[in-house]
Amino acid sequence: MPAIALRDTPQGAAASGFAGRYQAWYQRRGQWAQRLILMIFGAIAALAFAPVNALPLFAVGLVALIWTAEITDSRRSAFAAGWWWGFGHCLAGFFWIANSFLIDPVRFGWMVPPVIAGLAAYMAVYPALAVAASWHRNAPALARVLLLAAAWTIAEWLRGHLLTGFPWNLAAYVWSFDAPMMQSAALWGAWGLSFFTVLLAGLLSLMGRGSRSVTIRAAVASAVLLAALYGYGSFRLGMTWATPADYKPVTLRLVQGNIDQWEKLTGAHRDRDIAQHLRLSVMTPGIEKVQAVIWPETAATLFLDRSEDWRRYVAAAAPPDGVLITGTLRGDPPQGEPDLYWNSLAVIDPQAEIVATADKFHLVPLGEYVPMRDILGPFITKLTAGAGDFSAGPGPVTVRAPGLPPFSPLICYEVIFPGAVLDPADRPAWLLNVTNDGWFGRSPGPYQHFASARFRAVEEGLPLARAANTGITGMIDPFGRVTAALSLGTEGALDVLLPAPLAPTVFARIGLLLSVVLIFVALAAGVGLTMRANRHRV
Repeated sequence: MPAIALRDTPQGAAASGFAGRYQAWYQRRGQWAQRLILMIFGAIAALAFAPVNALPLFAVGLVALIWTAEITDSRRSAFAAGWWWGFGHCLAGFFWIANSFLIDPVRFGWMVPPVIAGLAAYMAVYPALAVAASWHRNAPALARVLLLAAAWTIAEWLRGHLLTGFPWNLAAYVWSFDAPMMQSAALWGAWGLSFFTVLLAGLLSLMGRGSRSVTIRAAVASAVLLAALYGYGSFRLGMTWATPADYKPVTLRLVQGNIDQWEKLTGAHRDRDIAQHLRLSVMTPGIEKVQAVIWPETAATLFLDRSEDWRRYVAAAAPPDGVLITGTLRGDPPQGEPDLYWNSLAVIDPQAEIVATADKFHLVPLGEYVPMRDILGPFITKLTAGAGDFSAGPGPVTVRAPGLPPFSPLICYEVIFPGAVLDPADRPAWLLNVTNDGWFGRSPGPYQHFASARFRAVEEGLPLARAANTGITGMIDPFGRVTAALSLGTEGALDVLLPAPLAPTVFARIGLLLSVVLIFVALAAGVGLTMRANRHRV
């Protein structure tokens, strides 16, 4: 277990005020009590994410971590403090994943402790690296805040890319309840908003040090930064945006079947499940006004490309002059037992022809494949049916279907990856996320998944339609605002008008460039302040 060694006296001005009292209290605790305190503050910070959205608690948790890191005696001890905080944060933020292993508890229930604890232990490395990278024995408090904001953003980017990546609950997502605060993601993506979120918490950590002048300056800086972000967001939301000349209104019918996950996993009532989707699709009035009926991920838990009878059956859900878009499975070779298979999306016309397909390209570890199968294969199996692993598709693609603007399909958690949701060489007019959050029950997971999808709409300036087996089905406009939705645990069909896309956002055009500039400026300022303080100390 990482050990935390503390200095006899806090660094700089942190010896006085509320910060100093907290640090003195913390230092009097035993080693395991200190670890537990950090875990609790990390867990408290996780309550800032959906569905609780207790934004101030993120600041409370992060300020406690900053004050604790200040009194560690080495970079190694700072890493340990960050790791214990991150462990509690990730346990509280990711515990809901256990639901997917409890769908079939006899086979997979034993995996809950090692998977959830192991995931939290691994994910905790990233805040630990950020805290360690920002630690300096003689750095001024403001320098440490700037360095932490930069290092935290880099660590989040690494978390979103290394070992297939898992950019869940980025710091930016604490703002998912507030549309104006989300808007700056159009400039620098969720990564840049994470930078400012951590910077704001860091500025708050400067306000409890017993110095009135420091408190005033930190409060003013925080207010100015908040006002700038909120003001920009409000301005962007209030602007008049030109509608593309070729835009034609399109109505989509989003179907949420709310099928029990155990039933879907076993396939025991496949015909009844598909019949339920058909009923919701065609019995809801107004089908003649719809251009596309959209079913969720694996709504058809079979190989539609290999069964003409089933294909004709589900094609009855297609509007007379439109198409059915459904999650399904795809196998190869086309005949006989498939050697390869994909979690796929199919576009089916009223004549039961598959006119377009797209394959999931970002697979879920343990859900759709077993990592390091040569080593782990004899001991564990994936959660989805079948002995073999799913194959991965080629990456984001733009799909064209009759009567619809071109769209980028995102299956399940493909929607959580900033800057990786579309083909920039063939920009679509909208994003489509089909998913099955039934794996996670009535937990925070589906709400957090939906919050992440809203940020992709803001980043790309594109509307996003979402069809979930259960979870949150709805339409999100290019500003991340929810125009219509079906709640978790309900069944229904939702007719929505597809909003017009915006011109490519700054983030869509230049990607990480502005985030890199923010990080570089913060690093340069932090290092400069530290060097100046050390010269004065000498």
